[in-house]
Amino acid sequence: MAQKAIALLAATASLLVSTCCGGRSEPQTIRMGVLPILDTLPLYVAEQEGFFEERGVTVTLIPAASAAERDQLMQAGEIDGIITDLVALSLYNRETTQVLGVRYAMTPTEGFPQFRIMASAESGFSRPEELAGVQIGVSEGTVIEYVTDRLLASEGVAAAEIETLGVPKIPERMALLRSGELAAATLPEPLASLAQQQGAEVIVDDTEQTELSCSIYAFRKGTLEAQPEAVRALLAAVSEASRAINMDKGRWSSLLADQNLVPQPLMGSYELPDYPADETPTERQFVDAAAWLMENGVLAKQPRYADSISDSYLP
Repeated sequence: MAQKAIALLAATASLLVSTCCGGRSEPQTIRMGVLPILDTLPLYVAEQEGFFEERGVTVTLIPAASAAERDQLMQAGEIDGIITDLVALSLYNRETTQVLGVRYAMTPTEGFPQFRIMASAESGFSRPEELAGVQIGVSEGTVIEYVTDRLLASEGVAAAEIETLGVPKIPERMALLRSGELAAATLPEPLASLAQQQGAEVIVDDTEQTELSCSIYAFRKGTLEAQPEAVRALLAAVSEASRAINMDKGRWSSLLADQNLVPQPLMGSYELPDYPADETPTERQFVDAAAWLMENGVLAKQPRYADSISDSYLP
């Protein structure tokens, strides 16, 4: 009987080892929710060029039509990672740490803004101070409104004189700007370049205040704990893809068109920005974004930087 008990125990232990450890030799899958934005290009390049496969990780790109849909997928547990921003990250972690930012996805650089405050051609505005008391179309409670407030403040416009109007859908915001029904609006690239092509005036952008704007790769805490090496492999592939894009920006026209990352009227003329290296947002950036949410009564307490940003997954 003792021998049978020992054999049964050994078999059970063997099964547990196999269950716990056997999966490590198999490719792990990470599901990324992706919006039709330029920030996602390195993911598509890594997929097309086989960079994920080379590193033994399977990455499934799950399209989302809007940030709201992306967030719903995340909350439902249907995706593991996203490209988001520091305002949204603070909101994810308002009660407890759910999501960690692990790498820049996009940052403004000289000549390549992420966001622009635009004025309609009919408004006649050309300087930031002229927007004092003027309604500016934004998506309320988001990085768009945060950047609008901070950019105008940096240009000397008093907080009490910054007026915003919630127009969450970007196509609607652009249409109102183009028609002159909105005197001003804040738009992301490359749609801001399209609005400029259509006659809108650039008032100010974030290239002079680069710490204000960034997008980040972020993953749910559970994914990082369960599949740290898979996340590291994904980020290593993103790094290789980013270098490939920066070295030959004219090579990716088909991907840009297929994934609707650049508006059709700009195809062939829009110059891709430089994609960032392996870095994470600074504590100063994170604290300021969260402080803005607290100033506006959205957050009751300041999330901790160390609980929301980690560089330990970078290659």
